[in-house]
Amino acid sequence: MKKISRKAGLPYVVAILLFFVLSLIYFSPAIEGQKLAQHDNFTYKGMSKEIRDYNRSHDDVALWTNSMFGGMPSYLVALPITKTIFSPLHKVVTLFNLNPFYFLFLYFVGFYIALLLFGVDPWLSIIGAIAFGFSSYDIIIIAAGHNSKAIAISYMAPIIGGLYYAFRKNRWKGGLIMALFLGLQIFANHLQITYYTLLLVLVLGATELIMAIRRKELVPFAITAGVLALLALLAVGANTTRLWTTYQYGKYSIRGKSELTNDQHNKTSGLDKDYATAWSYGKAETFTLMIPNFNGGSSTGGFDTNSKTYQTLRQNNVPNSRQIIKQLPGYWGPQPFTSGPVYVGAIICFLFVLGLILVKGPLKWWLVVATVLSITLAWGKNFMPLTDFFLNHVPGYNKFRTVSMILVIADFTIPLLGFLALKKLLSGEVSKKEWLYAFKWAFGITAGFSLLFALVPGLAGNFSGPQDAQLPGWLLESLQEDRQALLRSDAFRSLIFIVLFAAVLWGTYEKKVTKRNGLVLMGVLILIDFWGVDRRYLNKDNFVTPRQAKQHFTETTADKEILRDTDPDFRVLNMTVSTFNDATTSYYFKSIGGYHGAKMRRYQELIEYHLQHEMQTLGSRMKAMKSNADMDSLFVGLNAINMMNTKYVIVNPNGRPLRNPMALGHAWLVKNYRMVDNADQEIAALNMINPADQAVIDKRFAPEVKNVQIQYDPDAQLKLTSYSPNEVDYHYKGKSKQMAVFSEIYYPRGWNVYLDGKKVPYFRTDYVLRGMVLPAGDYDIKFKFQPVSYRMGNTISMASSAILLLLLLGLGVKEFMRRKQENADL
Repeated sequence: MKKISRKAGLPYVVAILLFFVLSLIYFSPAIEGQKLAQHDNFTYKGMSKEIRDYNRSHDDVALWTNSMFGGMPSYLVALPITKTIFSPLHKVVTLFNLNPFYFLFLYFVGFYIALLLFGVDPWLSIIGAIAFGFSSYDIIIIAAGHNSKAIAISYMAPIIGGLYYAFRKNRWKGGLIMALFLGLQIFANHLQITYYTLLLVLVLGATELIMAIRRKELVPFAITAGVLALLALLAVGANTTRLWTTYQYGKYSIRGKSELTNDQHNKTSGLDKDYATAWSYGKAETFTLMIPNFNGGSSTGGFDTNSKTYQTLRQNNVPNSRQIIKQLPGYWGPQPFTSGPVYVGAIICFLFVLGLILVKGPLKWWLVVATVLSITLAWGKNFMPLTDFFLNHVPGYNKFRTVSMILVIADFTIPLLGFLALKKLLSGEVSKKEWLYAFKWAFGITAGFSLLFALVPGLAGNFSGPQDAQLPGWLLESLQEDRQALLRSDAFRSLIFIVLFAAVLWGTYEKKVTKRNGLVLMGVLILIDFWGVDRRYLNKDNFVTPRQAKQHFTETTADKEILRDTDPDFRVLNMTVSTFNDATTSYYFKSIGGYHGAKMRRYQELIEYHLQHEMQTLGSRMKAMKSNADMDSLFVGLNAINMMNTKYVIVNPNGRPLRNPMALGHAWLVKNYRMVDNADQEIAALNMINPADQAVIDKRFAPEVKNVQIQYDPDAQLKLTSYSPNEVDYHYKGKSKQMAVFSEIYYPRGWNVYLDGKKVPYFRTDYVLRGMVLPAGDYDIKFKFQPVSYRMGNTISMASSAILLLLLLGLGVKEFMRRKQENADL
């Protein structure tokens, strides 16, 4: 019995060992101590520095940060500690953060589990897992540092596998597998991938419902659906803290609806259409699924010194040609730029077409519908009728940007259908006639298209994209030739892999090659195909030494000057970087800029309507400045910059920063206020006032200032006494009632204010800041961030976790007893 068990368990042991070894080999520079230079990882370190520093030195956790965009909840930047079973589980399944190995390892394991749940042979599932894990998009996002996205994608497959298993085999076992990985996926905190997983679930659920109706099995379907809904609710409940806090904030972020009435044709109840669809896949670009360089690959580094473009640069005596050639875009598609294509594999596309013919029934149609939906939605602005419908009518869809990301669905469904077809074929379920018919069409379509573009690449287009507008004609002509060569080369490449794989598959089916040898050859071909493409986008050049990694945040001369200031709460404007798309400034300072895909909606509007214009004005004044005597006038009238307490401006990292004498400080008392009717008037009024003297208040806050008679007292004092992310304290001393403006971002979902311990109301002023009416007296003012969603969310998360854990333990015990009984019977 032991011998049989070991034999049965061999493929699973081999799978885990092979997945781990492949992950180590691919990321071998990390073994030597080098660091993967992930842009988003550096960005995270910058934006989360204040949060991480606070959490290391305090018993509580930072739930707010002022390090970027004036201030925002920290749980949108660095996840706070939550009480849930998924926290320790996350550490285990990610190999205790053994970065970057575990990303690839998780891809492999997740798809392997899914294929097993779909009934695929364990040995064949190993090959399928390798195909999924090495898909180019999955590798490219690791290079970019999209860590939470990578982890969430790895859980997508077993979630769907568990759901399928629940409907077809065992509702509780499948349901608990689904709940376990759903909980882990939500914990990974990339809700866009979770949303796309939900779309897959809905399509699969609709398919199962239709089948149940046709078979008159609605009662079993309803029971299974009920069990799945209950378990999914527990998985969601175990992540209540993260979901609730994020949901609350979403209404105030750029993912929520704007109150401004301009540009209505571009607005939705979430993101603006142009922002949501900026990264839209081209219709023809879809061929990258089978031919990686169909649209030129990456936006940078597409050519070498053997290229026509390099020769042209040299002929025209362009200096630094070797460096320039590395920056010229190989990519010529419609997206603004890209790190590389979504390549699911020429071989996998061949298997997918094979699956369209060989796989029968609702399972095939579910995968086909999901694939088509994924591809057409990825077209975004290039297919606006469908995109408009989803943005305007499908709940939640308009909360997410980069519509091309939905190709993660096709990245899952295409190999799944392909390996279901391979499973059916190799298990002897396909007749000779079916095999010949399917093989002919699959080979003819995939090899035919590859050959067609290899021979006539001009069919793809003119090899020029929107990003080429600034290039001179003599250079563009060479660039087009090189791009055409890239397409031709990769089309031939895809053709060769399809031919080789088809030959091995033919030999295996016809028993000219043993099944074992056939599987090995298939796996090797798939591995070689993906490895060669992936190395274009993530290779040893993506790694740096630990010392180089630390240099990303090396203090500049300007930084050192500002760091001498002992004031605990002021902001910095860095004009030497892309201010609102860079988080390096946040590493040391509280920045009025930053980098985040879900900044506050009102702050984004402040940027668009005021801050960007004021930065341009400041730049123009600096150029026109003739002497140091003009320094004092630089910041006059820059209302948004001044009211944000922008104390320093970096204009040269290697020089002294500009000190802003007009910065209004932590808080100030105004002489009067202006009441406005709506957001349009409120944001416009910032150009019409002096914020040092007058505040702008929306009429919805009229009750807070009703019948208030302000007697401005120039001798009254309002001073900051202490600062921390969760609490900001002031002291007021004055003989009359005053109106105060605090240079802190208004966010009503958690910020409370207390006067000598008594909770009192406050309101929004100057579009984004906080205001208060201060009674006469001598007292302390304490702003505390106390979101109910975090405190109650932790309670619900803990309770749901406990129930889910008990169910998982119960299933484990039941399975153990069943196997024990089976062994006893034998």
